[in-house]
Amino acid sequence: MTAPMTTTGPDLRDYVLRLGDDALVAAQRVAGWCTRAPQFEEDVALANIALDLLGQARALLTYAGELEGLGRDEDALAFGRDEHEFRNVQLVELPDDDFATAIAKMLFFGVYQRLLYTGLSRAADPTLAGIAAKAAKETAYHVDHAVSWTLRLGDGTAESHRRMQAAVDHVWPYTHELFEPGPPPAAAGPGADPAALRGPWCREVEQVLAEATLRRPEDGWAPTGGRSGVHTEAFGHLLAEMQYVYRAHPGARW
Repeated sequence: MTAPMTTTGPDLRDYVLRLGDDALVAAQRVAGWCTRAPQFEEDVALANIALDLLGQARALLTYAGELEGLGRDEDALAFGRDEHEFRNVQLVELPDDDFATAIAKMLFFGVYQRLLYTGLSRAADPTLAGIAAKAAKETAYHVDHAVSWTLRLGDGTAESHRRMQAAVDHVWPYTHELFEPGPPPAAAGPGADPAALRGPWCREVEQVLAEATLRRPEDGWAPTGGRSGVHTEAFGHLLAEMQYVYRAHPGARW
C-alpha cells in the first residue's frame, strides 16, 4: 500500500479526485456516441476523444488513490463509489439527447480543460504537472474538433442552426459550476484557480459562437452541487450502466 503524501494532504487528493471524476464521466458520455455518430469518421473521432478522457481519468484516479493511502486503485474509485461520492460537475453528466448537445458540451468543457491543464502543467506537484502537460495537448484536439462541428452546425442549414442554438442554450447554465470560486491546493499552483479561468474561457467561447452565427445565452440560472455530490437524475442511470459488471462480479480479473 502506498503511504499517504503528508506534504500535500487531503486537499490535493480531493482536488485530483474531482478532476478525475470530470474526465471519467465525460468519457462515458462521449463513448456512448460510438456507432451513433452522424458519419463513420465521427464514430472513430469520438471514440478517440473518449479514450483520451478515459486515460486522463485513469491517471488522475490512480494518483488520487495514492494520495488517499487506503489502497483504493483507479477501478475501486471509478466503479466502487456511490453516486453521492462523485465530485464531477453536472455539465459532463448531462444526457446527450442530440448530437448538437454533445458538441456544445465538448466545446464548453474542452476549452475549460485546456485552460486548466495548461495552468496545472506548471504545478508544484510533479505528478499532477506531468498528467496535466499530457492532457493539455489532448484537449487542444478536443477543442478543435468541437469548434469545427459548432461552426458546421451553427452556420449550416436552418435546422442545424436551430438545433445547435438550442443545445447551447440548454447547456450554458451548467458551465457556471466549472468556475465556482475556491482556491486550489497550493501544490496545484495559481494557474489552476477556477474563478480566474472564467474570463479567458468566455472570450474564447464567445468568439466561436459569434463565428458560428450563434447567440451567447444570458447568464441567469446556474445549477450547482456536483462538487459536493449532488447530481442530476440522469447520473444514477449513467453509473448503473458504467458500474454494472464490476459490481456484479466483484474481484473478477480478465
